[in-house]
Amino acid sequence: MTDKEQIINILRQDARISNEKIAVMLNITVDEAAKMISELEDEGIIIGYTAITNDEKMDKNFVCALIDVKVSPQVSCGYDGVAMKIAAYREVSSVYLMSGGYDLSVTIKGRNLREVAMFVTERLAPLDGVISTTTHFILHRYKEKDKMFTRNTDERSLVSP
Repeated sequence: MTDKEQIINILRQDARISNEKIAVMLNITVDEAAKMISELEDEGIIIGYTAITNDEKMDKNFVCALIDVKVSPQVSCGYDGVAMKIAAYREVSSVYLMSGGYDLSVTIKGRNLREVAMFVTERLAPLDGVISTTTHFILHRYKEKDKMFTRNTDERSLVSP
């Protein structure tokens, strides 16, 4: 594995780690670590850094939904035009082109169920090129981006493997 690949793996686990610690881990200089990170950013391999948050702890009404979207591809740009329109909405966290029964998978976040429902019915479904949608509300997150979410449970809910 190259040093750049190792840096990517390190940053996936902890994006706040210092260049000094990366340098020690890879037995390279701090300047070399900083240069490689800068190159990865310039090449578009690293496109951003983000915190993984437990939004439900900040707001008990918080809602996250996965929406399957069936799309009619446009002659000039295929699925890209509709996908980019959807991705531009503030509520949208991610948009993926998928294989299977639906064309796009969209993740959105809202302050409550009604807000998500209104987004789907008033903004997403009426878009040119959108044929149909199916909304799946996330009830509980157990793991996201390699990080586990803890949950308070009592002993009655524990299951032995």
